[in-house]
Order: sequence, then structure tokens, then C-alpha cells
Amino acid sequence: MTQTTRRPTLFLALVPVIFLTSLISINVFIFGDDSLLGSNQIVLILSAAVASVVAIRLGHRWTDLRAGIVKSIGSAMTAILILLLIGSLAGTWLLGGIVPAMIYYGLQILNPTIFLVAACIVSAVVSLATGSSWSTVATLGVALLGIGRALGMPDGVIGGAIISGAYFGDKMSPLSDTTNLAPAMAGTDLFTHIKYMAWTTIPSISIALIIFLIMGLRTYSGNVYSDITPVLDAISGTFNISPFLFIVPALVIFLIIRKVPALPALFFGTLAGAVSALIFQPQIIQQVSGMDDRFHVAAYIAIMKSMYADISVNTNHEMVNSLLETGGMRGMLNTVWLIICAMIFGGVMESSGLLHRITESVIKLAHNTGSLVASTAGTCIFFNVTASDQYLSIVVPGRMFADTYRERLLKPQNLSRTLEDSGTVTSVLVPWNTCGATQASVLGVPTLVFLPYCFFNIISPFMTILFAYLNIRISRYKSPEEAKKDVSLKV
Repeated sequence: MTQTTRRPTLFLALVPVIFLTSLISINVFIFGDDSLLGSNQIVLILSAAVASVVAIRLGHRWTDLRAGIVKSIGSAMTAILILLLIGSLAGTWLLGGIVPAMIYYGLQILNPTIFLVAACIVSAVVSLATGSSWSTVATLGVALLGIGRALGMPDGVIGGAIISGAYFGDKMSPLSDTTNLAPAMAGTDLFTHIKYMAWTTIPSISIALIIFLIMGLRTYSGNVYSDITPVLDAISGTFNISPFLFIVPALVIFLIIRKVPALPALFFGTLAGAVSALIFQPQIIQQVSGMDDRFHVAAYIAIMKSMYADISVNTNHEMVNSLLETGGMRGMLNTVWLIICAMIFGGVMESSGLLHRITESVIKLAHNTGSLVASTAGTCIFFNVTASDQYLSIVVPGRMFADTYRERLLKPQNLSRTLEDSGTVTSVLVPWNTCGATQASVLGVPTLVFLPYCFFNIISPFMTILFAYLNIRISRYKSPEEAKKDVSLKV
């Protein structure tokens, strides 16, 4: 029998999205930061159920919806594997002293004559090394805020410099969950996404640094070196810090330049980090394993734990201890769970035509590449404000616009870049968003106080829109046939 389905009205297509944003808002109000630990995932599943009911009422069969869910999850499997490998890489790079070395040398950039610029750069380096803006702000950021206050600088300006740097590093780090989530939603690979994103991100941070330089030179007073000496001593007193530790990230970068696929490159980086631990950090291996004898057994335990479990390295400095923590593969499971649930929701919305109906209405307003990118950026910011979650500001627009970009012969890295330029970085500017609320609480500075000085976060969405309108670095397919044949996610 021929299956007949009805075309949904725009309101009907928006019902699951309205349900999603409403429940997410309730979640954030009730659970706060803990909403990321499972309640948001459940809301995505409930929203998928609502979308399924709407779709079935329109004449769609459950078997077709289920097939759409399976297909949607399958499209994200490479991203999930990469996330798990990044968890293990972060663990061995901590164990091997690579991340501590990045933090150690990064802190020495802190020049007392250009404090705001230095604070931004140091936050960027640490966030780039750890892949987490949250941990950078909560640890190093708090210390930098204290230094800035001692210099007599306003809290909002200091907070803006710290957050600008932290979100730049988070955005560009292959260890960041959002940096992996965006290409997964758009349909491109991690390293293509990072390289393409650099074209808009580096000008944005450069403009921000120039502004901070001008502000800092006008407001500076005092000396800050004594404040970071205990931090440097704690790191160097615990780890064997050496420039040779940068051989491992250099080799991974070399593999990426040689176009080695992400999974083999990250797996090599994970193993190289373990070798670095064996050569440079035997004392850390003993600390993590809890064994002082039988080094071969201690090494096996420590390396395995660094790959799959929570590990931490203790120093004589509490703030440094907070930086030297990682969750291994296990630490990525909440994000993996979120991706799977998002793919369930996206699979139903896509296979039922509801997503197409919403996108169709938005696309009518986008007559060229510039307006399409602007519509995408606006949608990401809309979800940051309404859904109060940066992950959903990437996931939902990513699913909404992926097909449209391909239909207009725009390669998926255009979409992934826009998702990060507008979704990731603006989340911290919304007081009721989980990011904005968390950073305000951690720093003790209200969101609306540091918001005017988060120059990088403010500039980024405008930069990506400007590039689109001026047709700068817009990667295109040569033909519709090439777009159909393209399989960007290579394992």
C-alpha cells in the first residue's frame, strides 16, 4: 500500500522544538550545572517522543522514524570514537607531563607591563592545552582575577580578558568537546574544522588582544611575577619539565599536516603520551598508580587508568591541583550520551520532515551565502538564550542547516565554523545559560559586568558573518554531484 503523509504546518513542526527549549529551561533552573549530567539528555529523548507523535499523526510510520534514528546515530559514530580517544589522549598527556609543560611555559608569558593581554594569552594557552574553558576559568582564571584586582583593574575588564582567552583556547583545542561536537553535527572532520575555523578565529582574537593591550597599558600598575612563582614552582617541583615534551604534540601536528585521518593521529598521540610518561615522569606514574615498587606493574596501572578513568596529580598548590585532573574516556561519556540523544531527536525531526519544514521557513529569509550564515548564527544565539545550553545551540542548528549548506554547494566546514563562532562563544554571555551562570559564579563577577569586555566572544559571530558576505574563505563544491559523493568523516 502507498503511504501518504501530510505536510506539517510551521507551528506543528515547531512543537517539538518549543517542548525541548521549555524543558531545558526548567532543567537549568532546577538542576543548574548538573543539567548536563543526564536531565538534558532525557529531555532530548522526550522531545524525540513528542516529535514522533507529531510525525505519526502526519502519517509517518514508526519503522521509518526508527530507521532515521539509526541513520542519524550512525552518522555521529566517528565523532564519538574521536571523543573517546581524546579522553584517553588527555589522560596520557597529563601523565607524561605534556599538559603541565604547556601550562608552565604559558604562564611565563605573563608580563607585568601588559597584564590584560598576558592574562588573555595565558588563559588561551591553558585552555588550548586542557580543552576546557570551564576548568581554566575556575582555576587559573580565579588566580588571574586576584592579580588583576591587586593591580587596581576593574573586575569586568579582567573577567573579559580571562574569558576571551579561555574560550579561544577551548574553541581551537582538539581536546574540547564542543570542538568535536560542531563538525559532527555539520558533517565534516575535526582537523578540517579547526583549520578552517582559524581563518575567522585568529582575526577575532587579534582584535581582542589589541583592545586589551590599549586598555592594559593605560591602567597597569604593580608587579605580578611574585604571584605566579608558587604556581611555577609547584609544577616544576612535581613534573620533570622540559622542552623535549613538546616533541609529542609536534609529531601529532605533523601527522595532521600530512593528512593522516583523525583517529590514527589521536591514537598515536595517546601512545606517545604514554611513552613520554615512562621516560620523563616515573614519579608521576608511581603517584597515580599508588605503588612505589615493581615499576613495570605501576606503569601498566597508571597508563591504563590515564586512558579510561579519572586521574589527578597532587602538588603543594591547590589551584595547580585543580588544573591537573582528567577524566579519560570515562570523562567523555556524558558528551557521548548527549550526542546519541541529540541524534535520536535529530533523526526523528529529519526523517519526518519536521526539520525540513522549519529550515525551509528560515531559508526563505536567506537569499545568499551571507544571509544564510547570518541566519545560522542568529539561530545558534537564539538557542543559547532560550535553551540555556551551548551544546544544544550547536546540535539543533547543526541538524537544521546541514542539508541546506550542501544543497547550496557549501562544504560542511562552513557550517561547523559558524556553529562554533556563534554557538560556543556566546553561551557565556547569557546570564541564565549554564556557561554564563557558571563563569559568573566561579569568578564572583556578574555576567553583565564582564559581558562588555568579552571582546573575542562578541566579535566572533560578526567575523564569521563578515567573511560570508565578503566571500572570504568560503569553501564550495564544484557541482551537486560532488556534494552528494562527499563523505567528509573519514576514520
